[in-house]
Amino acid sequence: MAHQNLPAAEALSKLKEGNKHYLTVSSNPGDVSPQIRQKTCDEGQTPYAIVITCSDSRVIPESIFTAGIGELFTIRVAGNVMDHHQLGSVEYAADHLGTNLVVVLGHTHCGAVGAALTSSPDGFVKYITDEIKKAIGDEKDELAASRLNVERSVSIIKEQLKLTDESPLKVCGAIYHIDTGLVEFME
Repeated sequence: MAHQNLPAAEALSKLKEGNKHYLTVSSNPGDVSPQIRQKTCDEGQTPYAIVITCSDSRVIPESIFTAGIGELFTIRVAGNVMDHHQLGSVEYAADHLGTNLVVVLGHTHCGAVGAALTSSPDGFVKYITDEIKKAIGDEKDELAASRLNVERSVSIIKEQLKLTDESPLKVCGAIYHIDTGLVEFME
């Protein structure tokens, strides 16, 4: 049974306010106290947003959105691509934790997008770059390619989870600008 959680519009507003605050601070003011650790241990988690983002070490959702323990359900994979594992994680957070907002957070200067634009890697990385290549087609501009990659992941989530306009779970894309810290929501 899902917990009661913030409606998607309220969660999105909270993310935007958190990012606005992040732009002016030098450390993460999100609650990581012993008290919140114990509370979430005893009572469980009720994250207000699901954030699917790249594994890039410069992209830290809890800092970017001024969040603490238990506030974001973060799914990380290079290139923020979607497969059954990521979809299962989204489904879990929505169905069992009551989270109503999914944000696919791409970013500028993404190595995975860059690799898809400029090379044909071997090994397991090829699974990631092949997915990104499906998203970007003939696009050569890195920022435009990152946006297309986010849009593809958003579409996959909506299609695979059979979301409609009436669904309480909402999905949106965003781009994190690693130089400024600003999150540009693609609404």
